[in-house]
Amino acid sequence: MDNGNLNELRAEFDQFVKDKCDIDPNAMDRDAGDKEDEEPVPQFVDALLSKLLAPEQSGVYLSRLDIKRIAESIDESIPIKERDKMVKALFRHTTKQQYLVDAFAEIDKHINGRVLIYTELAEAFPASKEIFDGHISKAKKTMKMFETIITDFEEIEPTDDPMFV
Repeated sequence: MDNGNLNELRAEFDQFVKDKCDIDPNAMDRDAGDKEDEEPVPQFVDALLSKLLAPEQSGVYLSRLDIKRIAESIDESIPIKERDKMVKALFRHTTKQQYLVDAFAEIDKHINGRVLIYTELAEAFPASKEIFDGHISKAKKTMKMFETIITDFEEIEPTDDPMFV
């Protein structure tokens, strides 16, 4: 291939990219975050995120699909995003204790499903029983944390004036 033809092709391609392609450096930041992601969340959500989403802390891994199914089972609709943003969206507008009871009951179902899998694996592979027992105990501690959050939660009435102290 002739160098002249290659240079012409390269120049033509560069011109095409310059004319037709969006090479704006700020283009990546346009969809970086939603306004909803910046809204404040109840205080318990931060503790919940650090414990629930870290398998080392909770003993289980909840995927995006798990979180989506949890939301759908309590008649919530949340978009699939990063797991922490999904959990924040799930609990962002929590005002009633019953909502927490329902949400944590669904999360408990998912965790109990993992515990059942761990139990079956521990029986099938006795040499690994200690490892699975550790995950099971962490999962049970996580579920107890839900009870504490529910007990400590103060309901917010829609008629309460946030500025009135």
